[in-house]
Amino acid sequence: MEAAAGRRGRDGGSQRRSPLDVIMSQIRRKRTASDRKPLRRFLSQPSEQSDIPEDREPEAREDRARGPEAAGEREPGWGRVCVFLQRLGRTVDGRSLSLAHCDLTATDLLELATLLRWLPRLEELHLSWNELIGGCLRALAAHLHHVGGVRTLRLCGCRLSAGDVAAVGDALSCVPLLDVLDLSWNPGAGGGLSGLLGNLRPPLRELHLVACELTAAAAAALGEAAAALPTLCVLDVSCNPQLTQGADAGGFRELASGLAGAAALTTLRLQACGLTPGCLHALGRTRADTVAPAAAAPSWSRVSAAGASLHGLSSMRELDLSCNRGVAGGLRSFTLHLSHLMHLESLDLHQCSLTRDDLEALVQVLPSLTALVQLDVSSNKEAGGVVHQLVSVLPLAQMRRLPLNGCSLDPESYAALALAAPHLRAVDVSWCKVVGGRSALLLDALQTSVILELRLSSCELKTEDAHHLAAGCRRGCLSSLRVLDVSYNGAVAADGWAAVFAAGGLGSLEEVDLSLRPSTSAPCAAWLPDLVHALPRLAALSRLAAQRWSISAKDRHQLHHSLRRRSVLLEWDPDIKDATSASGESS
Repeated sequence: MEAAAGRRGRDGGSQRRSPLDVIMSQIRRKRTASDRKPLRRFLSQPSEQSDIPEDREPEAREDRARGPEAAGEREPGWGRVCVFLQRLGRTVDGRSLSLAHCDLTATDLLELATLLRWLPRLEELHLSWNELIGGCLRALAAHLHHVGGVRTLRLCGCRLSAGDVAAVGDALSCVPLLDVLDLSWNPGAGGGLSGLLGNLRPPLRELHLVACELTAAAAAALGEAAAALPTLCVLDVSCNPQLTQGADAGGFRELASGLAGAAALTTLRLQACGLTPGCLHALGRTRADTVAPAAAAPSWSRVSAAGASLHGLSSMRELDLSCNRGVAGGLRSFTLHLSHLMHLESLDLHQCSLTRDDLEALVQVLPSLTALVQLDVSSNKEAGGVVHQLVSVLPLAQMRRLPLNGCSLDPESYAALALAAPHLRAVDVSWCKVVGGRSALLLDALQTSVILELRLSSCELKTEDAHHLAAGCRRGCLSSLRVLDVSYNGAVAADGWAAVFAAGGLGSLEEVDLSLRPSTSAPCAAWLPDLVHALPRLAALSRLAAQRWSISAKDRHQLHHSLRRRSVLLEWDPDIKDATSASGESS
């Protein structure tokens, strides 16, 4: 009937036409005879419109114009990916997937595994610090073949088991382009590393295994892997004290031997690995050592012909041997080989209990390290006596960091540091009591520098030192400063801190710490108004630490009001009374 009525209307018959007829006639007039298609498409089967080639063509052209990822977003599973990530508070990115600190569960990991097929262009997968996924990684590893282009895989702090690591090792063949692998802070992973290391292949460039409880057996396997990875640039096995244990520390000896073949290695970190003078000898041995008669040579010299560890690492730029107190007294034989590291830029020996003999041996080799920009001998008390010698042989014009905190500086060494300060980007003399009352010498030396970090914690600063600091702010010599640590200096009066904040000139400051010692306390009412008044000028501030300073409820409210629209980490000891009153007000 409706079709008949429509025909009568078009023929000039009846003038009564339904609304549908009016709409259909308008559509027909806009369509030419050549492109008319059956109109049932507009009246039924709406779910099939996406299957009509002529309807999809404009969308396809638009997708091609937007790029390859736009077409991927129209895949049926892309919506599931978006919903999954939005539930975790993360944004969608087809090339980088970061789910660190998301409290992922085993169920979440399984769902993620099924979604990988919709992320074929994924290059970075970051799942670190999700402790609940430990023991369940095999489900994810089984789907890694869907993301064969992954270049970075990070699984730090996930409580991985040996089985998890073995599963990752089995799946490495599915991600042939992997160049960064980070399994740090997984103590249970050590048992399964041998299998994983055997499956590593080029083009792997970075391998991070911090605090994985690596054993001597893992060290031997790591040496073999390093020798077979010609593109390996970064190796970080810090915080593995068992690495050097075992019978005659043979595992570490094999690791050192394998490193000799890693010619591309630029960064080697062995922090807190229980190194001994024998370990240093293994790292720096020469080929002459390898052919010494077995009967006369010590056990550390009976090594394979693949020796000459440091001699083969001419590309090395960063060497970290810090927090190894056992190397004390054995640095002299090691420094003889440091001269082969022609491109070394950073040498870290902090907290190694270095002796005066160790430090003097280091001074002798420093002139040959012409590329050095950072030397860290902090937390070595004996270092305070050789600062003037260090300054005399260092390439000061290019030095950027020379931390001397905890080095028992005396007036002579402190004055020598002032000579180097104008070239440095970071100055750290924390825990050096000689600074108190003498800060003007250091601050005056910074007038022509671009200083980014200034750390004067526990230096027995006096009020006059705070006023000298304020004067430096007014002169503009601290305009680039990002970190200011003046904590544990309780002898500074309130007007000293007030002068620092009122001086201005700290527009780049990101972190400031003026906390008091745990056993002390003092009111902040005298200097807090100057801080609040200065906050608008501290636009880059992201952390404010003022622990053990007592604050009234009114001042606390004023401070929070000043920071209400800013993302600033406020480290202030909570006051029980204030917290109670605040909760009462909010209720």
